[in-house]
Amino acid sequence: MEFELVIEQMRRVDAVRGDAGADAGSIEVGLRASSELRAWLAAADAAMIERLRPQVSFPERTIAECTRTSLGEALKATERAATLAALPEFAAALSAATITAAHVDAITNTAKAIEGPARNELIERVRSLVAVAAAATVRQFRNRLDLERRAVERDDGTSRLERQQRAVSHRSWTDAEGMYCYAGRLDPLTGVAFDARVQAQIEALFAQQTPATCPTDPVLKQRHLAALAVVALVTGQGRTARSGRPDHVVVVDASQSDGAGGPAVDWGIPVEVPLRVLAHLMGSDQVDVNTVVVRNGVVLHAPGALDLGRTTRLANRAQRRALNALYATCSIPGCEVHYRHTKLHHVHEWEHGGRTALANLLPVCPHHHAMLHRERWQLVLGPNRELTITMPDGAVLSTGPPSRKAAA
Repeated sequence: MEFELVIEQMRRVDAVRGDAGADAGSIEVGLRASSELRAWLAAADAAMIERLRPQVSFPERTIAECTRTSLGEALKATERAATLAALPEFAAALSAATITAAHVDAITNTAKAIEGPARNELIERVRSLVAVAAAATVRQFRNRLDLERRAVERDDGTSRLERQQRAVSHRSWTDAEGMYCYAGRLDPLTGVAFDARVQAQIEALFAQQTPATCPTDPVLKQRHLAALAVVALVTGQGRTARSGRPDHVVVVDASQSDGAGGPAVDWGIPVEVPLRVLAHLMGSDQVDVNTVVVRNGVVLHAPGALDLGRTTRLANRAQRRALNALYATCSIPGCEVHYRHTKLHHVHEWEHGGRTALANLLPVCPHHHAMLHRERWQLVLGPNRELTITMPDGAVLSTGPPSRKAAA
């Protein structure tokens, strides 16, 4: 952006912020202006950091001290600056506020996953994607970058899986409040098994009653319970009501083509692996494998009972599995919370005679589940699971049939 436009956007943000009676339209304008300012500032930071790097021996420390952030945040800013230095087209786009810093970070993270000549080839491919980034959300752009990465790697999935397995790591530290913190990175196959055990532990420990320490905020509640479940597993104090084995849903989408005359198949594993690895995984007794056939938002086939009527309020595993074949995330438009962290909501509410049936269940994240009940959103689910949401103020949100690929 030209400097005069930067000043104009700052005035616009300040005017909206100071107007206690600003309507929704004015606030939206202010938020867009604020987003453009953040992009311009991120570009300015990157330019300054690139000039700083050759002048100091530990630029991350200098950045952290100047910006009063952590070394981790400073390292992220340094990596972003290096990416923009290699891709001046994106530096110009960020300065013009047609993309965001998160778009640039997506490039950085994708490039870090590969090494050698393949990384250079990826950068050359990305160079022509400025217009794609400008027209896409960050998630959509990450998906495009993933396609470019696959094209560069040109392997059968083994090498990527092996790289991910070598990158498995764990670290721990104590924060300023004296809290013990830990973070880990797992390859997708190990991660799926780990998550299944944690979710099984949450069900076994807290299905009937949550601990007194549990926060009331729905998102914080899930994080709290997950942490307690991990501790129970590690210390040997846990108990499971079921095996906790990974439950892989293989989705056959009859409305999509695999390019070879057959339906598209999603193996339910978040990594491309060769068929021999899939065969070993799914032929073992370590996983539960279930096939669900869908077409245009409708489940054509799924194992288990999908209509429990009024016999129970709680959905069963078969219903969760079938909905997982349709949804990758929370069903509320724009929400990116992963399906495994959602609750199944009765569209026609249970208290008013609603059935625990697949046609009456919708996956929503804890945050939106609370809003549905608190704000009394009105939901209508169409025959192909087209969703219409009417807000208390009359505003309407709508989506077409769900798609796991579109949401992933």
